Amino acid sequence: MSTEDRPPAPRSLAEALRARGDASLGALLRSRPDLITPVPTDLTQLATRAGTRASVVRALERLDRFALQTAEALAVAADPAAYGELLGLMAGDDADPAVVAALPHALDGLREQALVWGDDDRLRLVRTARELLAPSPQHPSPTGLGPTVQEATAGMSPGRIQEIVTAAGLASTHDSVSAVTALAGLFTDRSRMAELLADAPADSLDVLERLVWGPPYGQVTADPAPRLRWLLDRGLLLPTAPGTVVLPREVALHLRRGLAHRTPEPVPPVVETAAVHRPQVVDSAAAGQAYTALATVEELLKDWDEGGPAVLRAGGLSVRDLKRTAVALDVPEPVAAFWVELAYAAGLIASDGEADERYAATPAYDEWLELPAAERWSLLVTAWLAATRTAGLVGGRDAKDRTLSALGPGLDRSAAPEVRHRVLALLAGLPEGAAPAAGSVLARLRWERPLRGERREDDLRGRLAEWALSEAEQLGVTGRGALSAQGRALLGAPAAPVPGPEAEPSGPGDKLPVHHHHRTTPLVPLSPAEQAVASAAAARLLAPLLPEPLDHVLLQADLTAVAPGPLRRPLADMLGVLADVESKGGATVYRFTPGSVRRALDAGQAASDLHAFLAAHSRTPVPQPLEYLIDDVARRHGHLRVGAASAYVRCDDDAVLSEILADKRAAGLGLRRLAPTVLAAQADPAGLLEGLRAMGFAPAAESAEGDVLITRALAHRTPPRTAPEPVPDGPPVPDDTLLSAALRAIRAGDLASTTPRKPGSVPAANGELPRTGAAETLATMQAAVLTGEALWIGYVNAEGAASQRVIAPIRVEGGFVTAYDHTADEVRTYPLHRITGVAELADDAG
Repeated sequence: MSTEDRPPAPRSLAEALRARGDASLGALLRSRPDLITPVPTDLTQLATRAGTRASVVRALERLDRFALQTAEALAVAADPAAYGELLGLMAGDDADPAVVAALPHALDGLREQALVWGDDDRLRLVRTARELLAPSPQHPSPTGLGPTVQEATAGMSPGRIQEIVTAAGLASTHDSVSAVTALAGLFTDRSRMAELLADAPADSLDVLERLVWGPPYGQVTADPAPRLRWLLDRGLLLPTAPGTVVLPREVALHLRRGLAHRTPEPVPPVVETAAVHRPQVVDSAAAGQAYTALATVEELLKDWDEGGPAVLRAGGLSVRDLKRTAVALDVPEPVAAFWVELAYAAGLIASDGEADERYAATPAYDEWLELPAAERWSLLVTAWLAATRTAGLVGGRDAKDRTLSALGPGLDRSAAPEVRHRVLALLAGLPEGAAPAAGSVLARLRWERPLRGERREDDLRGRLAEWALSEAEQLGVTGRGALSAQGRALLGAPAAPVPGPEAEPSGPGDKLPVHHHHRTTPLVPLSPAEQAVASAAAARLLAPLLPEPLDHVLLQADLTAVAPGPLRRPLADMLGVLADVESKGGATVYRFTPGSVRRALDAGQAASDLHAFLAAHSRTPVPQPLEYLIDDVARRHGHLRVGAASAYVRCDDDAVLSEILADKRAAGLGLRRLAPTVLAAQADPAGLLEGLRAMGFAPAAESAEGDVLITRALAHRTPPRTAPEPVPDGPPVPDDTLLSAALRAIRAGDLASTTPRKPGSVPAANGELPRTGAAETLATMQAAVLTGEALWIGYVNAEGAASQRVIAPIRVEGGFVTAYDHTADEVRTYPLHRITGVAELADDAG
């Protein structure tokens, strides 16, 4: 393309955006969705919004390290800068080939993000980004560079500038401007600078070495040492304030061989492989963890079945309740916090909303229990992927130094879902069975979202990544540190890359001697519909790997029963009432005790029912001691009857009541005989039942009619609750429908605001709506119907929103104008009273 044919260079960001196609503008709005919240009226407003501080900070925080380094280099380059100058700052005098190859892509990314605009010969960083990244005494540049010679000498006296120029070996000039220009020219000339520094004392060069990579500021006394005096006399150090000197940017760049950064990082760190296992081993290990996860959540909810811990006044679980839950689950407290938060995120637990508010299972928990095991797992991991509540923060402190509690406020971190997804995506980029080195995963994430300044000093993303790796292992998304087949399906990931021959392990757990230098396409988070499909696929892969529920146990002579695997739900529920869990693991051991047998009898079971149940579900004969235990407890069960008077005890055997009265342990119950077979008590019925059971008796509660009360444990449920909504990380990414509509609206508004008008009909300046009287508006509309001309109008809709439109009137009648609306590309009817004014377009408006 010849110079004459080349389109004119844009003079503003708005003009640069105007030259873009819809695909490019759509990419900008996807990457920076805050720009269309709400939709701007035209491209000028879009450009203005893209330059606001909040939007620019958000965009900078989403750059990878090399793109951010490129933006930082542009901030210390001339404004505008040529591509050659930027390349020199990034690649240095040695022209690092990796930087040379990567810089065009990084620059294109900055242009797409609307952080940089202009052709390669006039590159401009948006003003707000330059203000954020350029060096100043209050905010040092990430490059470690200081001000230019011109900036550092701005307040210096002309005489002092001439002294510096002379001492540096330059001819004196007639004015300060030319003197500063000559000094800057000396510092940017490699050969002349080399000659100047060749004469420098060694200790003066040591001073420069200490300042060259930043910070560039130093302290001096009123009488500087000779090594400092030599540098000050030649302008290699310049005073910025009393007692403070700075290394000029041009001098630092010479000493750095042109580099703006000590270590440019054009290539992301490789995710290293720590170990490789056979894929079948990984999938089996992950399935075992998935089964344990389901059992843990069930155990947690069973523990809270009759009403869980109280809700703190400030919200959340108390430290004591979390400890008790950790003991019940036999896990450390941070792990218990994770399971509690996971059940909450999945909508399985919530507060009941009563006056004495407690946590309890929701009705959704009962529905969850009825699902097949693989589908229950899929529901849990899908909730985990999207949750912004972060269990790892439990026990820490918030900004007001208050302790963060499980299920309490302050645990949402909007970056958590994106970090979890990115960690799993990095694992998906490794060959099947490959477990990454955790440090290399964190290094890669830091490159993709580098830390910027003290504001992000605590490296939240790093901690989120560490928690994601640990939680994925606990949930069975990974096995032995490697992503499982079901985990890969959960992401919607393609088949894993196949390692080369040199990477083949000789057995499970072998270390890989090489790193994988392949680059994979980043996996993007799925939409809710896509995630549902992926979760279903993951459940299908997991289902064959989970153990099949058993319908039997092994009864032993020591009053225990061994369940060699997971039990079917009716068997597990009944056994949970009839016996106490003694140990868990690959096989669960249940122990039968008088108390557990009495619990089953209280629940309405008869001794014959219990014998039949055990005989039907045991692969071994029912041991005699267990039969004797059931018969003995059943014989004594209900012999005593406790009812409400305050409370009473009755028994057909008055000798038993006499025995109770004589027992010293009954003193606290306040018993007295009302009749030979009846004792009255000052305790309530529940306390009386507990006291008599502690004395070794087996009383039964009875109703007012004298019938035995069946005391089944009633499951306490909250009212229907929805799972907590994740806290979004800014505005959501627009879908294709919204994006298409937003682009049409922006283009339409831009057409209306930039279409030329006839001389003499130009409306109010500064982009305001045209203003004409009602009579003039009507006359102009009627004339346009006859001539077929297009008009530019201002319009205020019923909601009071103002807009500019280009229309071609077709008919004017009854207070309405029907016209073809060029901005909306359709025929519309507008009330004339809502049109603020009209202006004719120039004849060549196209």
